Amino acid sequence: MLNNTQTYSDMWQNCLDRIKAQTSEEEFVKWFQPIVPLEFDGTNLRLRVPNESYVHQIEKNYIPFLRPIISQLYGQQTRLHYAVPRSTPPAVPVTADADTTAISRFNTQTNTANIKNPFVIPGLKKIIIDPQLNPGLTFATFIEGECNRLARSAGMSVAVNPGNNPFNPLYIYGDSGLGKTHIVQAIGHEVRQRHPELQVLYVSMNKFQAQFQTAYKNGEIPDFIHFYQMIDVLIIDDIQELTGKTGTQNAFFNIFNHLQLAGKQLILTSDKPPVELKDIEQRLLTRFKWGLSAQLNTPDYDTKLKIIRVKAQKFGAQISDDVVAYLADNISANVREIEGALSSLVANASFLGRKITTSLAKEILKVYVQLYQKEITIEELQEYPCLSFEQGNYNSFYFAEEVLSTYSYKQLIKANDRATLLNLMVGLNGYTLCSGILCDNLNGSDYWAVKLKSDEVMTIGYLARKGTTISKLGQKYLEEIAKYKDKALR
Repeated sequence: MLNNTQTYSDMWQNCLDRIKAQTSEEEFVKWFQPIVPLEFDGTNLRLRVPNESYVHQIEKNYIPFLRPIISQLYGQQTRLHYAVPRSTPPAVPVTADADTTAISRFNTQTNTANIKNPFVIPGLKKIIIDPQLNPGLTFATFIEGECNRLARSAGMSVAVNPGNNPFNPLYIYGDSGLGKTHIVQAIGHEVRQRHPELQVLYVSMNKFQAQFQTAYKNGEIPDFIHFYQMIDVLIIDDIQELTGKTGTQNAFFNIFNHLQLAGKQLILTSDKPPVELKDIEQRLLTRFKWGLSAQLNTPDYDTKLKIIRVKAQKFGAQISDDVVAYLADNISANVREIEGALSSLVANASFLGRKITTSLAKEILKVYVQLYQKEITIEELQEYPCLSFEQGNYNSFYFAEEVLSTYSYKQLIKANDRATLLNLMVGLNGYTLCSGILCDNLNGSDYWAVKLKSDEVMTIGYLARKGTTISKLGQKYLEEIAKYKDKALR
């Protein structure tokens, strides 16, 4: 250990000179000038500060600023330690941090003589982090049914013993609107209630990615990783958004490994099981399979009844059993869409000043309900105009792009370009028989795909010129199309 106090003073004075050049005079005098260097052993730099508030302020606001200065003068491996006079009460107020996703404040320290830099030594527990949980998404408001019972039971087990259970990670998957976000946030709330000492954090993968990019630009990747490594229960929503993001995958791998080895709990959601995830490193996919994968399915009839009754109560609406049954029978969509249909009914009843009856439900929700039909027959479409694509000289039975090409339609309109065909569908409230893909970004939200009940079968394929290979762009297109094969209306 070095004992040349003059050396400590000289080195620290060099630090102060650089700090002074990059801060305001008031800031420098208030927060840095009172600090006194005590010792440096080649790795650990011990500083005496007047009181705890200095520790709070430095760790909260100035670590990214101080790190390169101290690293250059004292060495890359330097760690900061603080000595606080025990008899000195906090005299300087700490301003609340406006960024709720970052470390907001320290709890009262029981050993203030040796407080370590949390960015250098991960695992410091004496912090409070905003969990980013929606207060309304709890187990009390989650509606259990056969479609989600496994995920719900596993989630409660995780909440009781986070990290100390066979479900780590807990991987919950299913289509959009089935309650994935609700159930994982409910786990977070339950953990905080049962284990208030644990740090819980919910974050979407899109937000995680944005934070990573910011950290990368600012040269703060180690800080980013260390922050997440301090979490006891980490909840990542929409993990499939990791697809193709190599840098973020590497960072998340380090975080995942650290938490797993430390006995911390990971909870992940996705729109598909691990085996179907693409463009994600195998080492991550393997780890996603370590715990339990639980699927959320489309609500069954009994669960839909429960959902409708609970949501109606939430809206403050009185709905008879007949109306509830009508909605459950005719809406075969997810929880989010059931809530949307009910909200539409309640709003329209309120505006019209009418009682909610089955008759009103049929009247108001006629169009809405039709959108979510499982299938429809050609006979049911007779009163609506059919739009057909005109292929000119090749418009024959053998070259038909549509099923039922020989069917005798009551109303048939032919168009020779697809933009016109789509516009006529909207303007005339018509339909077309096709195998195309509907995308809101391209086609808008005025179209809906419903399975046609028919004995005719359409086989989809592609043609390639003999002796040539498909371009990388073409191959990528086919790969993207293949992702929807399990969602096809067949």
